Amino acid sequence: MLPHDKLDLILRRHDEISARLSEGADGATFVALSRELAETETLVSAIRAYRDQAADLEGIEAMLGDASLDAEMLALAEEERVTAAARLVELEQTIRVALLPKDAADEKSAILEVRAGTGGDEAALFAGDLFRMYQRYADLHGWKVEVLSATEGTMGGFKEIVASVNGRGVFARLKYESGVHRVQRVPDTETQGRIHTSAATVAVLPEAEEVDVEINESDLKIDTMRAQGAGGQHVNKTESAIRLTHLPTGIVVFMQEERSQHRNRQKALAVLRSRIFDEQRQKLDSERAADRKSQVGSGDRSERIRTYNFPQGRMSDHRINLTLYKLDKVIAGEALDEVIDALTTEHQAAQLAAQS
Repeated sequence: MLPHDKLDLILRRHDEISARLSEGADGATFVALSRELAETETLVSAIRAYRDQAADLEGIEAMLGDASLDAEMLALAEEERVTAAARLVELEQTIRVALLPKDAADEKSAILEVRAGTGGDEAALFAGDLFRMYQRYADLHGWKVEVLSATEGTMGGFKEIVASVNGRGVFARLKYESGVHRVQRVPDTETQGRIHTSAATVAVLPEAEEVDVEINESDLKIDTMRAQGAGGQHVNKTESAIRLTHLPTGIVVFMQEERSQHRNRQKALAVLRSRIFDEQRQKLDSERAADRKSQVGSGDRSERIRTYNFPQGRMSDHRINLTLYKLDKVIAGEALDEVIDALTTEHQAAQLAAQS
């Protein structure tokens, strides 16, 4: 059964917001109310459609109880009843999913970290491929990507790259990407045509704001140094590079991308804040799920989540046993939504099962 009292409250709130917006609200209030209205629009439409369909079904069932109906009309009514009942179940499921508890961080931007794992130069090249996949995916969604720090591999790609991905709902889409990604392919340097296996680790953290995490200056150890280029050579004469160590957690962030120490400090603080926020969320999630571990979105950085097999053109997500033979489109960011949608659906199904 759906919680009809709660649905009534949602409809009333939707009508209240619509009325206030039509009366005219000031700038900040208008933006806040418009956002709230947009967030409930799909749910409100589903509730109204559900109630209309329930009324239709009631009418059809009353018709089926009419003894004066001929056989042809009864057959048509029965056909309509089956269709209406199926639609009612579908709408009920839509409402149940929409009522599931939301992750408070879902609407946030994200910090994306990609690091080469086992596999040497090939792992760095793969890390570069993964980063470009997310970059193209972000472009398709109209998000802005800014590289915060990067260490290039000797043959190309990245040993490590950290970027901010800014836009509404970024974390909701990218959060299931955290984990170990494995690649199987023949490297360009391989003369015997042998398939090599290497890996890269992806971490997606919700971008924390100052209100989310308060960092005390007394908790920071700040080291400044000259920024260095490839091979350790100094690339400037001022100490613009900065390393922040958060003493309570031991988290260290190094930043040297900008020529200004102030800008490097700002970027380092943004990454540090997000890592602390993520650590707090991970701890809370593990406490909540101590008795039950979800296969999707566990956030375990050491968990192997996906394999990209180039000779077979195959991508397999091991958490939900999903295999797509369109690796070129996944790596291009074009088919990544298909994977993320499947992961989201699986996660919602697990949440619904936990409630029953």
